[in-house]
Amino acid sequence: MKPHHVHTRTRAQESSNAIERIYITMRHLFNRGFYKPMGVSGAALREALLTLRPEIYGSIAEEKIELQGLVYVMDRLPYGIEECQFVNLTSDEGYAKSQVKPIIPPKRRRHCYRIDEQQMNIVITRGRSEIYDILTHLTFLYIESHKIMNRVLSKRGDQWVLNRDWEKLAEAALKKDPLSATQKEVALMHAANFLGRAFEEVQAIYPQFAHAKDPDRFLRLVYFLGKGAIDEITTEAAREITFSPVLRERLGHHIHGERWAIRIKEELFAQNQLTRPIHIISANMHSVMNTLFAEKTLPKAIRDQPRYNGYEYLSQTKNQAARSKVQDYAQKNGMTYLADTSQANIDVQIFDMSQVLPEKYGENPSEAPILVVMDYAFGEQAYETMDELLKPFTKDGKTHYIPVESISIMGKAGILEGGKGDIMIPKSHIFEGTADNYPFKNKLKTKHFTEAKAYSGAMITVLGTSLQNKDILSFFHKSSWDVIGLEMEGAHYQKAIQAAAKIRGSISPTVSVRYAYYASDNPLETGSTLASGGLGTTGVRPTYLITEKIMEQILTT
Repeated sequence: MKPHHVHTRTRAQESSNAIERIYITMRHLFNRGFYKPMGVSGAALREALLTLRPEIYGSIAEEKIELQGLVYVMDRLPYGIEECQFVNLTSDEGYAKSQVKPIIPPKRRRHCYRIDEQQMNIVITRGRSEIYDILTHLTFLYIESHKIMNRVLSKRGDQWVLNRDWEKLAEAALKKDPLSATQKEVALMHAANFLGRAFEEVQAIYPQFAHAKDPDRFLRLVYFLGKGAIDEITTEAAREITFSPVLRERLGHHIHGERWAIRIKEELFAQNQLTRPIHIISANMHSVMNTLFAEKTLPKAIRDQPRYNGYEYLSQTKNQAARSKVQDYAQKNGMTYLADTSQANIDVQIFDMSQVLPEKYGENPSEAPILVVMDYAFGEQAYETMDELLKPFTKDGKTHYIPVESISIMGKAGILEGGKGDIMIPKSHIFEGTADNYPFKNKLKTKHFTEAKAYSGAMITVLGTSLQNKDILSFFHKSSWDVIGLEMEGAHYQKAIQAAAKIRGSISPTVSVRYAYYASDNPLETGSTLASGGLGTTGVRPTYLITEKIMEQILTT
């Protein structure tokens, strides 16, 4: 009798299955309303994350603490969250009107409120993608905390016993006065022992956790992470994540996106611009403005250098005065700035090109284009905002269709072939975990970017950058899908554009689309993932190459 053929699943298939389980589990937990991340209810999420072993979380499945992943996560979560037993995800429920000051993480614009010693409320305004992002980061954090607990806590008879390394770290972490250099180093030596890391590794990463008011934050972070896990085991004080009833009721109803889009249309109507050709650009808040105005405001010594030097000069933190000068000049010469008030966390600039370029459009100002530049959306929020922006606008009983001529999407993404700073020009977006794919005619081509390495192919829109690993990305890259990179918004934008143009008829079916991304990391290269650090000035050149090409096409149509 012949043996049955046993199909062995590849790591890519296991990873794909783990991602699917993670999202199904998170949806189930959201609908349930609460769960304990390190309890039975959080087990499926923990196990799937440990199976997946995402690149961004490094050594999550090993005994040693993952330090780079910890830096990445703590930059995106509110200061002090490690001290809280309870995390409550809420909708915009009026906290901004309270006396409690919001805490905004350095790398994610989300409003968080420490309402007492044990609870942190995080306001969700960007939809499911934001919930997924927070839950995966918190799961990683709690897994790491239990690693610490396992190294410092043991049982002798009926007694729980903490080891000497932990006690010495706790002593330093809880000191009210600043630590001397020697005290800090001694504390780090003790910490390195139970973190499973060399002293020099811990010492090198220490400054990356420093906070303006808390230079020794790393010690307190390690202490409170460990303490949270120790309390869960010794006193059954389990950490808990809850979802407010208002959030569960409102999610998916485009509340913030609608409020955001109406304000833009109100402004366009007030300025009598709804009859002019409109070009929407999803980008950052500096590249279009600097491309149009930097040369007129920069010092002559900088202007005389190659043009990208000027953009690099403006991107440096120390040159805030120069950036303010560009913005002031822009607002006096055709730019309207709309700081977000909807809690969508997407600021907007409107450029009236008849004022920006009077020499070109002075004779026919009514034909001059209007540029609506919106800051980056986050994941599924891209669908919500673009869908609402492209809807007709009703004012005084009259419906105004938005005369959109082009939509340009510029962003940063992970590249699967090439390196940081290279450019990707997609031909289609594939939505990870679904059968959805969005082919389109991209007005931008690789031939337009002779000054940089540029690649063309499919882009995969992932459910969360923090959940990618080498196995699944290698599969996409090497298979017939011909995937060149990954990002989080492309399919969502294109879904909204195609619905508006081809189903709802609210914009022209011949609307031009442009997509271009520059590489922020290569997740297939160890040491080149997002957790390995920022782009520095590497991203300046490709950002402005893409911006200039978009502007050139808009202004020559």
